[in-house]
Amino acid sequence: MELGSRSRKARANLPPGAVVARGEGRCRPLPLASFILLLLSSCGATEAPIAHRLVDSFQPDMVEGSPTKVKAATLPIVWNFSEPLPQPSPKKATANLGWKPGVGVSGLRIREGRLQGRSTTDFPIIYARRSERLDDRDLLAEVEVRLRVNKGANLSLQFAGPEDVDFGDVLAGAKGLSQPWGLTTPIVAGESFQTYTLRPRGSVSLSGIHHVLFRPTDAQGAEFEIESIRLLSQRERLARIPSGVGWQGLGEIFRETVVARSPETIRLPLTLPNDPWLDLHLGTPEDGAVTFRVGLSSAAGDEIVLLERTLTTAHRWETAHVDLAAYGGREVTLWFALPDAEDGTLGFWGSPVVRARGGPPMRAGESSGALARAPAPQGVILMVADTLRKDHLDSYGYKRPTAPTLSRLAAEGALFHDVVSQATWTKVSVPSIMTSLYPASHGVAEVTDRLPAAANTLAEVYRAAGYATVSYSSVAFTGKLTNLHQGFEELHELGSTQLERRTKTARVYADRLCAWLEEHRDAPFFVFFHVFDPHDPYEPRRPYQSMWADPGKKEDHERDADKLRKVIPDPFMRRRAMGTRRQFEKADIDTEEYLSYDRDWYDGSIRAMDVELARVLERLKTLGLAEKTMIAFIADHGEEFLDHGRMFHGQTLYGELTNVPLVLFGPGVVPNGVVIDETVRSIDLMPTLLEISGRPLPEGLQGQSLMPLMTAARELRNADLTESTLASLAGDLGWQRLPAVSERAATEQSGGPRPREDEAVSIVLDGWKLIHNTKSSSGKPEFELFEHTKDPLDLKNVADENPDVVEKLLGELQAWRDLTQAGKLPPADSTEGLSDDELRRLRSLGYIQ
Repeated sequence: MELGSRSRKARANLPPGAVVARGEGRCRPLPLASFILLLLSSCGATEAPIAHRLVDSFQPDMVEGSPTKVKAATLPIVWNFSEPLPQPSPKKATANLGWKPGVGVSGLRIREGRLQGRSTTDFPIIYARRSERLDDRDLLAEVEVRLRVNKGANLSLQFAGPEDVDFGDVLAGAKGLSQPWGLTTPIVAGESFQTYTLRPRGSVSLSGIHHVLFRPTDAQGAEFEIESIRLLSQRERLARIPSGVGWQGLGEIFRETVVARSPETIRLPLTLPNDPWLDLHLGTPEDGAVTFRVGLSSAAGDEIVLLERTLTTAHRWETAHVDLAAYGGREVTLWFALPDAEDGTLGFWGSPVVRARGGPPMRAGESSGALARAPAPQGVILMVADTLRKDHLDSYGYKRPTAPTLSRLAAEGALFHDVVSQATWTKVSVPSIMTSLYPASHGVAEVTDRLPAAANTLAEVYRAAGYATVSYSSVAFTGKLTNLHQGFEELHELGSTQLERRTKTARVYADRLCAWLEEHRDAPFFVFFHVFDPHDPYEPRRPYQSMWADPGKKEDHERDADKLRKVIPDPFMRRRAMGTRRQFEKADIDTEEYLSYDRDWYDGSIRAMDVELARVLERLKTLGLAEKTMIAFIADHGEEFLDHGRMFHGQTLYGELTNVPLVLFGPGVVPNGVVIDETVRSIDLMPTLLEISGRPLPEGLQGQSLMPLMTAARELRNADLTESTLASLAGDLGWQRLPAVSERAATEQSGGPRPREDEAVSIVLDGWKLIHNTKSSSGKPEFELFEHTKDPLDLKNVADENPDVVEKLLGELQAWRDLTQAGKLPPADSTEGLSDDELRRLRSLGYIQ
């Protein structure tokens, strides 16, 4: 990829892997393929290194003393079908350890070392119960299948827990999904055997794999033969690869990592910045003692040991920061060694970054909102509350004090009354927040879709500017499964919380964030803080479970939930006891009483989340960061409580799902106490945060900064403010009134009840909202029109009375389609425009499979 001439010149004298702090300016750099490219144009600014990452500058020739042999790893689970299938026991069939027909398969047998069978449906399943006991702390790396099949397009695998497999539920959950199982790959039908490798998109703990379900083809009447199926652990995969850069997880906390083997030493020459420190974490998948040593070689030849740490607990990261202030400004060689363990013993150098305390002064650039040229915030925390309706927040007029901390931030910052999310489920909406792209452009629509490596995420921009970046992800959709670890040095996935109630994550993640902030108090930082507390199951932690819900009525509520489950055919919704209005009537329970109790719990979960936000703010104050940190609070989508006849989310584009809260708080950069009624979008958040931080905006963003609106609202705070007045003044500052579009593609969440043939797009503009139901299985009219300001929950369709408005908004939708098509990213694993070195790094970090 060719650098601009000014970029090459500005970076010519910087060491490899160095990240520079930018001065003032509004230039737009070339699009980044990934954060590892670190292409920052100078715009005439003075640049000084503030971060130097080992993962960016690593080269194989930096490694000395590689072992002559690799330490033996845990053996994989292997089925090679060399023995006959065990016959089912009449007393306990689940005790059989071989492969058995599940559904849609006939004639399953082993012959000549191959498992043979024939599919009788297009969803044949064979399955086995795992017998080998693997290290439960390890993760699944990949599955390798050796197969011949004469018909079909795809094979896939799924895993299940210890309970007996209910194939009715399995099939019902997969119905209507184009990629129903997480591990799926195309097959080559024919007479030859092929080897297929499937890698999980998210974290799969070996402890959770009790049953392996295998779908050898998606065609009816196909003959298949399987030579072998093998499940490979992360530890064994690591034993096969050379030392180098990777994205490694211990306890489902993942880091950019340099993997090394005893007795290797990695040497990194660099010029240290002023007042430097080494941000470092250590870990190992080994059970024995592993010693890590960090040292420094000076230009005079002195050898100094800076750190020696022996780990005896596997699958756990340990923080090991090193103060380098005594050597600031010097040319040195840092070295990282694994000196004493058995040859081939694995050690992980996690997120190794040399940082400058404070870094050079950073000031906001020329603002399109014409705010005062205040210092840019040192840190930015983006808090995303999953499944949060704005009309359940007291700052938006709700009757209960569900979020007093958020209300205080809104009163001291900016509150946006009309924010439209670009999708109504997490998998699709969060990539839009993180890229400022509509779903039609970023391409994430299915459960298994990944954000293309070509996307330029908010985290990548901050990382490229030298910020410390960390993500707390409460669901796989916001982590590696969607490629949203892109740009983060550190990622905490949901499984790392080890919670009994896995949807209540704010408390655990607030604990971790507070500790992380203390470690990074002297560095610029960006935090993605995704909490799941409002998501179902709604029952919050104590004491919030009884804040508004009567504990004495819990048993009655659970009894009604059991009655409701009996009339819900879909397993996904049945597990959640979330029915349609018709199903409530069929169950013969008091619908409003049931929903009221769910809402009481829902509100309690919001309050529990708000308390954890207060703890984070408290820690910021203690650390002296309260006046230096920008807080952005948003929801990815809302939740439906039968507002339109259903529960849950993702199935429609009505207001209870698309209308989300947005609060911005940043002393000195966000005006105090402004309220904005203008319609804005989730995709507007990324350019806003970057402008406030003085960062250049990547090309191709489809959102716009909200700074002009905030500036205009500040100026008119004491005037007779109207929406048209605000929009007019903001327009003079660069604001454009653009349509707010939400998408509901004909694709599905895993196991959800939403039929694939449903497809819709909505547009909000000039006080109107049009929903165009392009495909519908439920008899909805093609066009639904609502008076957006007066009818925020979209309860009265006025399309027939306003055909001219419908026609106008359809024209705007066509212009939007042209825009998103022109900005569409290449496929997720496209390597177009990447050099061999860039491609190697992207693959090592998991951005390209």
